[in-house]
Amino acid sequence: MIALIRMLTAFLRLFYQSVFLALGQIWTNKTRSILTTIGIVIGVASVTSVIAALTGLRAKVLRDFESLGTNKIFIIPHWPRQGRFKNASWRIIRFRPEQFEGLLEFCPSIEDYTLMTDRTQTIHYGVHSIDGARVYGINPAWHQIENRSVIMGRPFTLTDEENGWQVCLISPTVRDELRLERNCVGKRIVVGRRSFRIVGVVEKHVESSMFGGMSSSEEIFIPFPTAWKLWNPWIYVIASCRKPELSEEAKAELRFFLRQARRLEPGDPDTFRMEVVEEYLKTFNKMALAITAVAGGVVGISLLVGGVGIMNIMLVSVSERTREIGLRKAVGARSSAILLQFLVESVVLCLFGGLIGAGVGQMLTALIANIPHASLDMAHIPVWAIMLSFGFAASVGIFFGVFPAVKAARLDPIEALRHE
Repeated sequence: MIALIRMLTAFLRLFYQSVFLALGQIWTNKTRSILTTIGIVIGVASVTSVIAALTGLRAKVLRDFESLGTNKIFIIPHWPRQGRFKNASWRIIRFRPEQFEGLLEFCPSIEDYTLMTDRTQTIHYGVHSIDGARVYGINPAWHQIENRSVIMGRPFTLTDEENGWQVCLISPTVRDELRLERNCVGKRIVVGRRSFRIVGVVEKHVESSMFGGMSSSEEIFIPFPTAWKLWNPWIYVIASCRKPELSEEAKAELRFFLRQARRLEPGDPDTFRMEVVEEYLKTFNKMALAITAVAGGVVGISLLVGGVGIMNIMLVSVSERTREIGLRKAVGARSSAILLQFLVESVVLCLFGGLIGAGVGQMLTALIANIPHASLDMAHIPVWAIMLSFGFAASVGIFFGVFPAVKAARLDPIEALRHE
C-alpha cells in the first residue's frame, strides 16, 4: 500500500512538472501556440455553436408541442385508396355524432373527447364586424383537452347542448375587435345571419412559432349540437389519452371501436385517419438527434485538421529541443518521463485551444440567439457539449501527440547531445 502511494505521488509530481514545462513552452512561443491551435479553436467553436443552435431549436419545438398537447389524438374522416369506399360519397365517409356514443366505455385509455367542427363566418355587433372569424362547434370536454378555461361567465351546460341553444363563447380578441364591454356576458352578436347570446369569454390560446399560424385568435365557440343542427357539417374529433405513453393502446382501442361503429367488414380499409401528437414528437426527437450527430461530425473534422497541426508543431518542438532531451537523459531522466512531458504538452496545447474555442462558441451562440425571426432565442450550449468538446480536444492531443512523444523518448542521448 505504501509503495503504491509512493508511486502515485511520484507520478503526480512528474505530471505536475510536465504541465508546468508545457505551460512554459506555450508562453515562450505564444504566437506559434496560438496559430497552432487555430484548428482546435475553430473546431470547438463550431461544434459548440452548432449544438447550441440545434439544442435551442429542439427546446423551442418541444415547448410548442407541449403547448399543443402531447396526449392528443386527432381523428379525421378519410377516403381509403382501395376497397368499396374508395369513391364513396362524403355523406358516407363523414362522421356522425351517434358513431361516438359509448366511446369512453369501450376505450379505457381515452380520458375524454370532443366532437369538433369549424367554419369561417362574418361576425357583427352593432356597426362593428369581423370578417373571416373562426366559429367552432365544441363539446364541454374541449376545455380540459385544450387546457383553455372560461375566464368570464360560464361554459356550456348540459341544457345548452340538449336544447341546441344559440349561445356562444368568444375569445378576448373578438371582444376587443367588436368593441364590446369587458364584461360582455349577456350581449348578443350576429354569427353569419343568426343571433347568439354570449355566455362567457375563453382565455386566449398560447401562441407558438410552429403552430401559431394554424388557428386564428378571432374565435367564437358554440355548442356542437347547435352547430350540427344549423349546418349539418363535416366533423372531426379530438381525444386525449390518459398518458402520452398510452397513445398506441389508445389508437388500437379507437380503431377497433370506430370500425365497429362504422360497420366496416374485416377486409375493408379504415375510413378514418388518426394522428397522434406524441408520434410526431418522437419522430422529431429522432430527427434532431440525427441532425446533431451529423452536424457535430462534419464540424468535428476541423478538430482532426487541428490535430494534424498539433502533431506537426510537436515534431518541430522535438527537433528544436533534441539537445535538451539528450541532456535530460544523460543526467538520468527516464524515457517514460520524456514521453509524458511531450504528451502532456500536446494535451495542454489542445485544451488551451479548446478553452479559447469554448469562449468563441459562447459568443457565436449569443449572436445566434439574437437573430430575429429565427426561432433560436432558446439557443444555449449544454454542459455535455462543453465536456464533449474538451474531451475530444484532449483525445486529439493524446492521439496526435503520441508519435512526437515516442520519437522524443526514443532519442539516443549521445546522438541527441551531438545534434546541432
